[in-house]
Formats: sequence, C-alpha cells, structure tokens
Amino acid sequence: MNVLVVGSGGREHALCWSIAASPLCTKLFCAPGNGGIAAEATCVDIAADDLDGLIVFARDTGIEFVVVGPEAPLAAGLVDRLEAAGINAFGPTAAAAQLEASKGFARDLCRDHGIPGPDYARFTDAAPARDHLRAGRAPVVVKADGLAAGKGVTVAATIDEALGAVDAIAEGRFGGAGAGIVVEECLAGEEVSIFALVDGVNLLPLVGAQDHKRVGDGDTGPNTGGMGAYSPAPILTSDLERRILDEIMAPTVRAMAAEGRPFKGVLYAGLLITA
Repeated sequence: MNVLVVGSGGREHALCWSIAASPLCTKLFCAPGNGGIAAEATCVDIAADDLDGLIVFARDTGIEFVVVGPEAPLAAGLVDRLEAAGINAFGPTAAAAQLEASKGFARDLCRDHGIPGPDYARFTDAAPARDHLRAGRAPVVVKADGLAAGKGVTVAATIDEALGAVDAIAEGRFGGAGAGIVVEECLAGEEVSIFALVDGVNLLPLVGAQDHKRVGDGDTGPNTGGMGAYSPAPILTSDLERRILDEIMAPTVRAMAAEGRPFKGVLYAGLLITA
C-alpha cells in the first residue's frame, strides 16, 4: 500500500524507518519530512498543519494509509478529514486528541472517572489563578492549557515564580495554548513514560521509557519538549506496569469511550512515580 507519514521530527524518522521495512508498504511519503527521512521516504513539501494540502496530496497520490506524528494536526482534525475522504489514518480524532491538546480536559477526565492524578484547579483568567496561588504553597506546577511544544509547564519552587508563570501565560507567550491555565499539586518522584496502541476499546502496551524534561543538569531549569530519553526504564517493574495499565491506561480508554470520544492511536501517559 501507499503510505504517508505526517511530520518532520525524530518521531517521524523512526516511523518512516520502520514502515519502510514493512512488506506491506509499496511507496512511502513523508510531509514535510527532513534530510534524514529522505533516505527512507519521498519527502513532500507540505506542512504538517496544511490539512487541505495533505488531503489533496493523499487523494492525488493514491495514499491508502496515513500515520500522523505531531499533536497539532491531530488536534486540528486531520484524522477526521482523512476519514471523511475515505482514507485510513492512524491517530485520534480531534475530539479524542483533546486528551493531549488540553491539560484541563485530561485532568477533568481523570477526576470524573476516578483515575489517579494530582490535585488541580483550572482557570480562564489570570486574576483568580493568582489568588489561588497566593492562598497555597510551593512547590507548585503551572501549565498553559493547550499545546505548547512541551514548553508551557513551569515547576515553580516559589509562589513568586508561579505568579511569574501565570503572567507569562496571560501575556500570550504560548499563544493560543494560554487560553486556559492549570495549577497543579507538585508531585515528587521519578518520571516514567508509558505508551499503548489503542483501537478505541483494546490496548496493547509498548515498552516504557524515561524522558528527561528539564533543561539543566540535576532536573533543574524550565521544562522542554524532552532533553533525551532511554528505554526500558529500570523503575518500570512488571508489577508497576500492571498497576499503571489497570489503574490508569485501561480506565482512560474506557473513560474516553464513555465520553463519546473513543481514542485510537498511541495513548501516552507521562507519570511521576511518587513514594
């Protein structure tokens, strides 16, 4: 079959490398791709957020299967558009992609369905967020609600730092991602990332990993989209993995289906394993 991968980063390079090796793949394209991906696929000069351009290319080229890497085109409804055009796609619909595209939505879903998570509060205006912070204690986590390329999260050691994070969101530093503010309890522990293939009902776990988010040595400085990762993560024992699947991943799949937003694609959970 003719396959199109959407995106241009290391994630998409890994996808292309693997898909190119499949006997099911006749022709492989990547939009927009990059220099490294060009060794595995035919790169097409169409931006990942150019939904109209991607649909036209897929139709004209006889694409039979599309794998969407980045979050932004998923949240914008690329999978919905492809399915409407009769093209099979791997990734969540726009409604299901809210799980990643809105931190507040994810927190509300967990609260409403009894899935473990930190205490939190959501705000659409900066003033009540500041009042909430002044009435609380540090450390505390401040997040821009939407997609901010991994950079919309501040783990604040002091209330003043947290107030500064609210100001940055309110001033538009993260664009549309800052339309909402989420203030969370700061969890202390070791990070572990869990992934599973999901078809809306069933899940198939993949190997876990540990991601290094903060820019400085010793887990210091601002959060990033990731400063490296390794897999498998020693902290992820078989017993812990089973708990995560039973208490977090499977309940999330059921919750999304119950909300009328069945999730299909790769479900990702970034967890802190506390004491």
